[in-house]
Amino acid sequence: MTQKHVTLVITHALRPEDSDTYEAWLGKIMPVAADYPGHLGANVIRPGDGQNRWNIIIRFDTLEHLYGWTQSETRKQLVDEITPLLTEGDQTEVRTEAAFWFTPPAPHVRQPKRWKQFLITLLVIFPSTNLVPTLTGTLLPTLKGSLLLHLINDACVVALVVWFWMPIVTRIFAGWLKKA
Repeated sequence: MTQKHVTLVITHALRPEDSDTYEAWLGKIMPVAADYPGHLGANVIRPGDGQNRWNIIIRFDTLEHLYGWTQSETRKQLVDEITPLLTEGDQTEVRTEAAFWFTPPAPHVRQPKRWKQFLITLLVIFPSTNLVPTLTGTLLPTLKGSLLLHLINDACVVALVVWFWMPIVTRIFAGWLKKA
């Protein structure tokens, strides 16, 4: 079975004086990665003031395509070029979650604190998981207590959260989420 929409999160730590060299390297590697099959896009989260960690988020349509890029000789050679500047090596993590709601929209925007992400997520999940079953139970009384109704409820909650609530709530609370 193939996992859809996987994300490669790369973390690189380097000295601030190496930022320009690293930016030039990103300008070289990013277009190469974009040419690989299944590439869906990439984001670079630059370090904030006093920070030294760069995060590169690259999305692929399948796990196989992601591994095609990460195991390629081309990527290995490009990473070897920058390795001397990396204070903690090339750290990678594969994530298969469907959404990165709190990925900053711009390079110099900090990712919100985890506790703020928790509160915003709870703000949309709690009412959704209470309202949807009430509605579906009223509309589909013959399915009450069935596995099919649970599936319908879960699908409705996920759809509401991903396509409706999170885009609205993260926009409304953007200022609060960005505060240190």
